[in-house]
Amino acid sequence: MDRVDERLNRPKGFGEILDLTFSLSKNKLRDFFFISLIFMGPIYLIQALISLASGVSFFREFGVGEAWHEKIISSFDGTESVSLGTTLVGITSFFLFPVASAATLLVVNRIRKNEAYTIISAIKQAFSRYGPIIGSSILFSLITIGLIFVSVMIVIFIFIAAAASSSTIGVVLGITLSLTIAIGIAYLLTRWSFYFGSAVLGEGSPGFTRSWKLTRNRGWPLIGLYIIFSLIIGVINVTIEFTFGMFLGNSVLLSMIISLASIFTTMIFSVGYAVMYLDLKVRHDADDLKEMIEDYNVVQ
Repeated sequence: MDRVDERLNRPKGFGEILDLTFSLSKNKLRDFFFISLIFMGPIYLIQALISLASGVSFFREFGVGEAWHEKIISSFDGTESVSLGTTLVGITSFFLFPVASAATLLVVNRIRKNEAYTIISAIKQAFSRYGPIIGSSILFSLITIGLIFVSVMIVIFIFIAAAASSSTIGVVLGITLSLTIAIGIAYLLTRWSFYFGSAVLGEGSPGFTRSWKLTRNRGWPLIGLYIIFSLIIGVINVTIEFTFGMFLGNSVLLSMIISLASIFTTMIFSVGYAVMYLDLKVRHDADDLKEMIEDYNVVQ
């Protein structure tokens, strides 16, 4: 068993999880990228074709204005075709992209067990869990929307009350409570977010209870990892869009380059999520084993 396999089978620290994520992404780049490309590529291609059919230039698209930067900025003004393409990607991705993440998790789990795999077999296994995966994802989305809606209402009420009081203390208190609510939501969603791994591996669905147990005493490090992955993905996407956008404007070619970058960053996040989930699983299984040993010793 190689070095990567060994790290997958023992508890890892914050830095080790990041290092292992990028090691796996590099060593298995072809497999993981191809899995993401299969599900995400056709959707982005349709989006590009819609833009092309609506009259958007393939190579360079500039708007109106005297200076070159004004032409570039004006080219990014929203159009109905762009909205249609974005809506299509949003709806379709919700029902297809999770399968790519599930297949990625299954491949990483096979690597952890040092088992042979093929991309096709991983995708087939992911589709066999399609019902629990989508059902759990819909439920998680509804919970997220509900928490955000209720929190926004509470924050609005707090700031209205603070403004009515015309008190500096009231404003400061409102900001503090708003930040506290935001942190609380992030903590809850993080503790529940590993429902997906449970649904994929058939360890229970919707999997919120198992996710809560797995993330015991690991909530804050996991939030930190999510933040790091989000920052990395955000920097890559913004850098590519800004760099190529200076020369291509809001062209179809730019959208295709951004789509490829999105496939790549989604792949990294999927691998990172798989490493995080399997790390939690290893920790939880180790704790269960310790409890069994302790119970056995007590009985003796």
